Amino acid sequence: MQPVEDTDGRRYLLVKRSGESSLVRDPTTGSEAYLPNEELSSVEASVLELAAEAVPAPVRRVLRAVHNDRALGLLLALDDRGPTSVRDLLDRTDLCESDLHGLLGEFRAAGLVVEADVLGERGYETTDVASEGLDLLREDEARE
Repeated sequence: MQPVEDTDGRRYLLVKRSGESSLVRDPTTGSEAYLPNEELSSVEASVLELAAEAVPAPVRRVLRAVHNDRALGLLLALDDRGPTSVRDLLDRTDLCESDLHGLLGEFRAAGLVVEADVLGERGYETTDVASEGLDLLREDEARE
């Protein structure tokens, strides 16, 4: 399949091209439709990257930054507790200082946490993107 976009900038996966129209699939919904060939142009994007757009952007950001269950647990704990000092995170988790700061650095780079002042101490809290991504993941788990 080849990535294409229409004149409005919506991206699709090209399923089949014929004389005057092409069958395209919306990567987010999976629905297929025929669109006129003159309304479609090729896109410089990976088919797999386009297919990944079926997952909401906040969830994709969480997935990219969380490499194991401990990291996910830390992000969930921060989201549940709100702004938390580094001292409390060290006391409440089984992470050593180095591992904690490494994970928090990765989360900051991914835009999932920001520094926060917690009663005069340095701490962290989740961003809106992280909270939205985690909420969507929790919703999915609740449906199962």
